Amino acid sequence: MFFLEDIAQKSSMQLNQYILKHTQLPLKSIENTVALLNEDCTIPFISRYRKERTGDLDEVQIGAIVTSKAQFETLQKRKISILKAMEEQQVLTTELEQKINQTTDLTTLEDLYLPFKKKRKTKAETAIKNGLEPLAKIIMAQRENNIDFIATDYLNDIVQNEDDALEGARHIIAEWVNERSDIRNSIRRQLERFAQITTKVIGTKKEDEKAQKFRDYFDWSESLNRCPSHRLLAILRAENEKFIRVKIEIDDEKAITNIENRIIKSNNSCSKQIAIAIQDAYKRLLLPSLSNECLRTAKEKADDDAISVFTKNLKQLLLSAPLGEKRILALDPGFKSGCKLVCLSAQGALLHNETIYPHPPQNDSTGAIKKISSLVDAYKIEAIAIGNGTASRETEQLIKRIHFKNSIEVYVVSEAGASIYSASQIARDEFPNYDVTVRGAVSIGRRLADPLAELVKIDAKSIGVGQYQHDVDQHKLKTSLDTTVGSCVNFVGVNINTASTSLLSYVSGIGPKLAENIVNHRNENGAFTSRNDIKKVARLGGKAFEQGAAFLRVKNAENPLDDSAIHPEQYALVKKMLKDQGVALSDCIGNKEVLKKIVLEDYCTATVGLPTLKDIITEMEKPGLDLREKAKVFTFNQNIKTITDLSQGQLLPGIVNNITNFGCFVDIGIKESGLIHVSNLSDTFVKDVNAHVSLHQQIIVKVLDVDVPRKRIQLRLHKGN
Repeated sequence: MFFLEDIAQKSSMQLNQYILKHTQLPLKSIENTVALLNEDCTIPFISRYRKERTGDLDEVQIGAIVTSKAQFETLQKRKISILKAMEEQQVLTTELEQKINQTTDLTTLEDLYLPFKKKRKTKAETAIKNGLEPLAKIIMAQRENNIDFIATDYLNDIVQNEDDALEGARHIIAEWVNERSDIRNSIRRQLERFAQITTKVIGTKKEDEKAQKFRDYFDWSESLNRCPSHRLLAILRAENEKFIRVKIEIDDEKAITNIENRIIKSNNSCSKQIAIAIQDAYKRLLLPSLSNECLRTAKEKADDDAISVFTKNLKQLLLSAPLGEKRILALDPGFKSGCKLVCLSAQGALLHNETIYPHPPQNDSTGAIKKISSLVDAYKIEAIAIGNGTASRETEQLIKRIHFKNSIEVYVVSEAGASIYSASQIARDEFPNYDVTVRGAVSIGRRLADPLAELVKIDAKSIGVGQYQHDVDQHKLKTSLDTTVGSCVNFVGVNINTASTSLLSYVSGIGPKLAENIVNHRNENGAFTSRNDIKKVARLGGKAFEQGAAFLRVKNAENPLDDSAIHPEQYALVKKMLKDQGVALSDCIGNKEVLKKIVLEDYCTATVGLPTLKDIITEMEKPGLDLREKAKVFTFNQNIKTITDLSQGQLLPGIVNNITNFGCFVDIGIKESGLIHVSNLSDTFVKDVNAHVSLHQQIIVKVLDVDVPRKRIQLRLHKGN
């Protein structure tokens, strides 16, 4: 097994070169980042606390290294598997081994292995068993002028005439043609450049009501490489639901001629047989296989685009403005079933719950107003959160009729995913004695206080800020979303004394089990008073502390640095810096005048450079600062209650509630969201929708068109934003 040792020895050097080729990042940064990853360091930790080693790479760049590293490891694993299989078959030559070892992509690797890959029973295999391989070789030599006569030498009990013999030989030749990597690559290039995706409706489905949303694709054709990701995913969904048939087409004549020019070197009876075999190889083997591969590649790109949109939206949503620690009254509105009402403490604890019935059919608005007013006074409520679902506008109008003793801010909060949370095991564990309606209302209130802390409890796919999330590669989607959630959690930091198990599980180096241990320790021993206390948590060792401590904040700790993003490993350095200045830690926290006197270059060492030192000073200026904006009150146009109230040319306030590659959707206070198509975001070309709007951004839109029967609203971003 000499080749396994050879791969292992070369692997490390090849890995770094592979990553360099795919990321174009500095080689030294790649080498050090890979070393840190191999030490089980997380992306947030590396990007924040190992800047000197990485050359100040950010999370996106480190993520690219992680992706390339995984791709390389998959490639190496496949190489080992193929080499082992070929050695067992006793077909591995020195030349083949060298080619395989030098291969840098899976497609080329699989092409090299194709002739030796175990296949299901093929026509060629049957022909070989019938003794026709020598005849196929004679034909390929293209020297004989009377191949029909020569074919008679290969007749037997199974091959009874020369036509059968020639047909069998052609099957063998067709497989040889299919296995030639130069021919496969030639057709790949033609598919990459010229492939057309064509769709046709399945006749019996043309009038199907469910198929109507895909009617644009009942008879559709366009260049595959120009087909935008959202359209390709829609087409593939329609095919998956068996409403249409999809084909990938190229110029067959051109492709076949290209193959013939590579193989046919004569003009005799042999060349005629080869031409027939090439036609068969192309239509039966090459085109079906490579067109599927081409579509699969396009689908992977579309998946990546859709996942990218989803992760951008999710990041914006998770980092959306929190209200902070306020006493909140939250309402989950409804008509017949009433409005579920809960009162929450500043820390999000459930203090009170009940149901009011201000809307039809009960219409007890007077009783509801009295109840809300008394609860606001009793629980010293500072803000009201209203879910944006059914009866939201009516409930908001009811609240605004109430004259509170103190100023109460009213917010409309997205309910997306609240029902998923309320029925989840997490919600049952948090509120075992309450039903789903109470849990849903609590989630709405907590989302206002801290969107990040609450939304991490919900499967990101259920939050409703993506496109075609159920059609893309689910493993890739989950990995990307989990990475995004972790990035957001660590960017903001976590209060270890109030955070839920769900939130703690995303902290660098912690994970679900240690998060559970932290909460259990907190419940049994009371609040953590310092970061050193974290080391007392069961099974939380040195590595987990190194990775996670700086992202875990201890409020009101004796050491102010415990409520900062400064890593405990730098506490001694901070102490020395302040000692040299002759000031106490308590005197310099937040004191920019003192901090700017520190000459950072004096404290540079082999492991600590200016990037880390600048981060330390920045954090000491505003320790524990939440970098998110604060929540803002928003009011829809009160005269717009349904789609029929809209008219062309109106200017309306709205909130961006979803972003896609083709534009963004805007909540304008009615059931239907309006679409700002990418062409209506700006007077100039829009490459990235996120460059013009962000999720939950408050904007002004102009109504361009209203299609009441189809419930579609076309909007334009107003220039006054």
